[in-house]
Amino acid sequence: MVKSLNGKVVLITGASSGFGQDAACLFARQGCKVVLAARRLDRLQDLAERVRSQGGEALAVPVDVTQRQEIEVMVQTTLDVYGRIDILFNNAGFGRLDWLEALDPERDIETQIAVNLTGLILVTRAVLPHMLERRAGHIIHMSSVAGYIAAPLYSVYSATKFGVRAFTDALRREVAPFGVKVSGIYPGPAATEFGQHTGNNVLKRSFKAPAWMSFSSEAVARQVVRLAAHPRRAVVLPWWFHPVFWAEALFPSLVDWVIQTAFVRRFHHP
Repeated sequence: MVKSLNGKVVLITGASSGFGQDAACLFARQGCKVVLAARRLDRLQDLAERVRSQGGEALAVPVDVTQRQEIEVMVQTTLDVYGRIDILFNNAGFGRLDWLEALDPERDIETQIAVNLTGLILVTRAVLPHMLERRAGHIIHMSSVAGYIAAPLYSVYSATKFGVRAFTDALRREVAPFGVKVSGIYPGPAATEFGQHTGNNVLKRSFKAPAWMSFSSEAVARQVVRLAAHPRRAVVLPWWFHPVFWAEALFPSLVDWVIQTAFVRRFHHP
């Protein structure tokens, strides 16, 4: 057991599947009280029951992170039950893989921005005052390597993840003097339910990362829990993406050429 996490209250958005679900189970095993938040209440209740059956403590709270009133209810419910929020894991998000002109303006563009970026900001804004009042807390934002390297066919998704990274960095510098920590986690391809609902199936088959590049959801969740126990500004998975980021910063034209060459060989514009 990680002693520093025992008894912590952890609020997790996007908890009904993928990283959020696995992180909830792992946090509970460390003795945390987990608040499970997502739109699908039935799945949250099933997960809460699973956590309790393993000796953990869990509370299921339905929320749509695009709705401010629901966010406020989620935060207030957590405070009413546990009195505080020690760790916020902002994990809700989705992506659409397709040509920009094929994306539906409302479903694929506006909603993606509303969930991935605006919703994350609104949840953080609702939780932050309570952490500042206690001069303690840790906010962890789930982002993606797409927040460092913009991927073709993921134009809107990459835009939201660049936004998450900028928001994470700015907020960390803003609140660090007041006892609140802010971290980002930036995984590469992972085997989650997210990957099953990301857009054009024909493109997705061609875009699929090789097995050696892909992480399991639980492997990423373990890094989230480790980050909560030992706060850092950022965690990138796998580590070897760091040289790619440096290449992007130092030789952007070369990275453009490599990506475009590989991209053109695999995809044909409709």
